[in-house]
Amino acid sequence: MDAASLGAVQLTLKLATAVTALLLVIGTPIAWWLARTRSKLKALVGAIVSLPLVLPPTVLGFYMLLAMGPHGAIGHLTQFLGLGLLPFTFPGLVITSVIYSMPFVVQPIQNAFTALGERPLEAAATLRAGPWDTFFSVVVPLARPGFITAAILGFAHTVGEFGVVLMIGGNIPGKTRVISVQIYDHVEAMEYTQAHWLAGGMVLFSFLVLLALYSLQPATRGH
Repeated sequence: MDAASLGAVQLTLKLATAVTALLLVIGTPIAWWLARTRSKLKALVGAIVSLPLVLPPTVLGFYMLLAMGPHGAIGHLTQFLGLGLLPFTFPGLVITSVIYSMPFVVQPIQNAFTALGERPLEAAATLRAGPWDTFFSVVVPLARPGFITAAILGFAHTVGEFGVVLMIGGNIPGKTRVISVQIYDHVEAMEYTQAHWLAGGMVLFSFLVLLALYSLQPATRGH
């Protein structure tokens, strides 16, 4: 594997790790609210969270590019805060990837929360457990398969991104060039051997992800 491909692999793993960690922090309260609320806004919020499932990646990348640009709302904010502009930077990739992979993390956690039912919460209440204690001592352990599934899907989905990262990050070596873009570059340059190494690695990675998810199913049913 050449230096450019190795750099793309390292950057992709860094991006996927950061995005997965952020999604677990951001997505957990959203999933809890969606699983528990009776608000009329539930359908609207659920639709917004799930929008990346049906929206073409280039469309999302295009509008994020506009929003983060010098005339966009996010761009105005980052410039006001002295952070500069986010397009074609690693932080810009992280923010866009968080939005793009959001449903792949929120939905498994939401399903796990919904499957818990009321009985564990009622049992914790009879023991005078507070809301935070109940959540971290009862809800999170029981919903662990959902969290594991969410982490795997969020990480894998970020690794496989192409259209979004190309729109918002471009193709800057060492900064925004991820595996999918590196494969594209190798194919354009007719460097098929290098493309085979990366593409084959992605096939193996995808298989292992699916194997892990299917292996989790008996554990999920057991809970």
